[in-house]
Amino acid sequence: MKVTDHLKQANGKTLFSFEIIPPKKGKNIQELYNNIDPLIEFNPPFIDVTTSREEYIYIEKKGLFDRKITRMRPGTLGICAAIKHKYEVDTIPHVLCGGFTKEETEYLLVDCHYLGIDNLMALRGDTMSHQKYFEPTKGGHNYASELVQQVDALNKGSYLHDVIEVDNKPDFCIGVAGYPEKHIESPSLHSDLLRLKQKVDAGADYVVTQMFFDNQRYIEFVTKAREMGITVPIIPGIKPLAIQKHLQLLPQVFKIDLPQALIKEVNKCDTSAQIRQVGVEWAIQQSKELLDFGVPVLHYYSMGKSDNIKAIASELF
Repeated sequence: MKVTDHLKQANGKTLFSFEIIPPKKGKNIQELYNNIDPLIEFNPPFIDVTTSREEYIYIEKKGLFDRKITRMRPGTLGICAAIKHKYEVDTIPHVLCGGFTKEETEYLLVDCHYLGIDNLMALRGDTMSHQKYFEPTKGGHNYASELVQQVDALNKGSYLHDVIEVDNKPDFCIGVAGYPEKHIESPSLHSDLLRLKQKVDAGADYVVTQMFFDNQRYIEFVTKAREMGITVPIIPGIKPLAIQKHLQLLPQVFKIDLPQALIKEVNKCDTSAQIRQVGVEWAIQQSKELLDFGVPVLHYYSMGKSDNIKAIASELF
């Protein structure tokens, strides 16, 4: 079922969802199931599954280090199929521009359709560690809006090299990313919202935001998006802070601000367990305020662990 259909059936009730990261290759899928199992009691209508592009590893050759391309995690599509089969929950694979040609993307979309996957997140993807700026794969997309256009065209039966008349066309529900504190590469929030509108105009059906820790940023983002004519659902993405290092890591990687009140509470802590509890309590308060605001879904970034997400959801659902 489409995300948008789940929202319609909810009749204004806020839903619970979360995002998982596939285990690194060499790990057992049971590790993933162990983190999903505790969250199923909160009836998530869908679960997002991230993906990753190629990465570089360095191997030693005759005393020198040589760079080699590899993929560090199993294919997202297989993970989605396994979760969908085991839990009878809709899964949403993340589809990237970076690391994939248009043809490879089409193959992936066709496979999604065959497997009965109705939703996907269309993302540009991150810049690789050795790049200063994002560089599209040769034959790939440069922007998420272009990827959305490809998916939307496929929904109409238009493949890359021909138009196929078929009775069973795909009809993907397309999600895209939004940035309450603007994308790292955008010169302004207004410019970033214009990019978001491009994605929606290209065929996106809903938006999921990057994490934020100040609800006012999300509320202002939604207000400005509506003023710009973006009418699709905007789902807030929430990540509970979990370790001391997050005070430096999250602002550095995601270019987001952490509220001083949260920083102060974390700095009071003497143990990792105390910091994790502060993160849980902050996320609970965030979530309660967002519920009052009437958000369609509370979407949590689990990052491979579910104990803190369960503690949060237990207070809300």
